[in-house]
Parts: sequence; structure tokens; C-alpha cells
Amino acid sequence: MGDQTGPVAVVTGANRGIGREVAAQLAADGHRTVLGVRDVDKGRAAARGMTGDVTVAALDVADPASVTRFAGWLRQHHGRLDVLVNNAAVTYDTWQDPLSADLDLVRDTLDVNALGAWRVAQALAPLMRHRSPGRRIVNVSSESGSLTGMGAAAPAYAMSKAALNALTRLLAAQLAGDGVLVNSVCPGWVATDMGGPAAPRTVAEGAASVLWAVRIPDDGPTGGFFRDGRPLPW
Repeated sequence: MGDQTGPVAVVTGANRGIGREVAAQLAADGHRTVLGVRDVDKGRAAARGMTGDVTVAALDVADPASVTRFAGWLRQHHGRLDVLVNNAAVTYDTWQDPLSADLDLVRDTLDVNALGAWRVAQALAPLMRHRSPGRRIVNVSSESGSLTGMGAAAPAYAMSKAALNALTRLLAAQLAGDGVLVNSVCPGWVATDMGGPAAPRTVAEGAASVLWAVRIPDDGPTGGFFRDGRPLPW
């Protein structure tokens, strides 16, 4: 078992975009940061240039066996978890509409964006049940998942993010007695591979919204949905 001092952070889908930036900043802040990635070579390339304690480990959130192996690895090497950022996501299906949507694609999107985060939370939350301060689960969501403003656009993605927001509420309720704060965060429309070059926000600006939810004090909110530290409608 590894060194037991200092907080441990896991960021899923951390080989690019917002996930990479969040991981880099957590490492620079002093977290022992694990990049959970499907492709370890891409993860190692992403980790180059990061400062601090950074490790890359294989994690496919859609594969239950991969999640189980990752949890065992984390327990063996760190023995604890303080921060989990569920960032892995796929399929911004702007070309689809609800009545003609490919339901196989919808299922696959839900499997990564919602059930993937659920699998990881189930596997890793037991490692968060120590009593150190600063324990957080941050689900990287989207305003596309807000029922209040939802239209017909990107139905697979919107459904998956609405489900992720529901998971946030469920986990926040269960983990409240353990002192783990669980929140959803919309980083905004960010210029990533998924967001596209026309997006008005930089990766750093999107990551800042996520990091806000990591850095809130222990008496901060839980079970909420935020962008830039301000509540969004469900």
C-alpha cells in the first residue's frame, strides 16, 4: 500500500480537454492525482508537463471489470480517495432528434455518461469513508441535462446528463452522513474536441467551474447543480 499522507484525486476521462486541465490543477494543488483513462499511452502523453504527483491508470468506465480492477489498484497503491471527478463522457449528438434517434447510440451514451459515473462511484466511494476534510464527488454535467430548459437537441447526450444529475442527488443523500459533498457542475460551452472550436469558453474557464466544486469548504453545498459557482435549474 502506498503513502497514506496527502489527499488523493481521481479524474476520469483525463487525457484531454477539461479532464486533463482539472487533473493538472489538482496535482499542482498538492493532490496525488490519478488520470483514469481508457488509453494509457494517451494518458501518459497528457500527463507530460504536469507538476506534482501524477499517475496514469487504465479505466474504462463502461466496462465493469475495468472499474473493478481500477478500484483494486487504487486501494493497493493509495488506500484512500478524497476527490472523484466523473468527467468521462461521449456523444454530443447534435445531428439527432428524439423521434428518429438511434436508440443503440442512446444506450451506449447512457452507459458511459451516467452508468459509468455510477459504476465508478460504487467502486470508489468506500475509499472515501475516512474522516479527512475535503472529500468531494464532482459530476461533470451540462445544462443540456436541465429539464427546465431541455428541448429536442442532442437527445442521447441530454438524457445522459439528466440521469447524471439524478445520480448526484442520490449520492449526495446517501453520503451526507459521511461528510462527502456531491455536486453536478456544468462547465459551459467549452472549446474541446466535443465542444468544437466555435465554443466561447476556454478549457481553463470550463475547468475552473469544476474546480470550484472541489474546493468548496466542508460546510458548502451538496446535491446541487452549478456553473461558475452559481446554481442552475434542474
